[in-house]
Amino acid sequence: MTKKERALLAVEALKKEYPDALCSLTAQNPLELLIATRLSAQCTDARVNLVTPILFAKYPTLDDYCNADVKDIEEIIHSCGFYHGKARDIIAMAQKIKSDFGGKVPDTMEGLTSLQGVGRKTANLILGDIYGKPAVVTDTHLIRLANRIGLVETKDPVKVETALRKLLPPDESNNFCHRTVLHGRAVCTARKANCEACVLNEFCKKKI
Repeated sequence: MTKKERALLAVEALKKEYPDALCSLTAQNPLELLIATRLSAQCTDARVNLVTPILFAKYPTLDDYCNADVKDIEEIIHSCGFYHGKARDIIAMAQKIKSDFGGKVPDTMEGLTSLQGVGRKTANLILGDIYGKPAVVTDTHLIRLANRIGLVETKDPVKVETALRKLLPPDESNNFCHRTVLHGRAVCTARKANCEACVLNEFCKKKI
């Protein structure tokens, strides 16, 4: 079986198992999703979703973030960890969106990664979820599952992204990434691969 064939089987199996492929971060617009994703670095999505309603209520617009007091944002997001850097990044990215992109969250990889604190993982999430472009969000669940299934032999996020772009149908790649997060939390966890309960076990390289 080729990697391409295995990838297509994984896409279909996870689509059947998790028909609703949704981002687990709660956001109502591109700016909120961008901020929530920045907060999620080295923090659980569940924790971020507890913090963002307070943040978004106090800072509803781009201008609010541009003019924000960094210490106030730090206080609100403190429980997300690394709050000094995250608060600075949130303000800086808002200011650059206003000055360089006319107040609109950019819709290109180059534009997004030019923002303070935004890497390819965050940029791919925005491109896929907001702008409907083919995206591969290389979070820890995707990297782990892609290696176990046998789609890649690397844990380098950029190499995983590059490899999966060649294997996954472009119109399925974004949702596939969301589904691997759900499957990685429920079945194929970092601690243990529960192969007996896994919908991928018939073609997973770990089982063959």
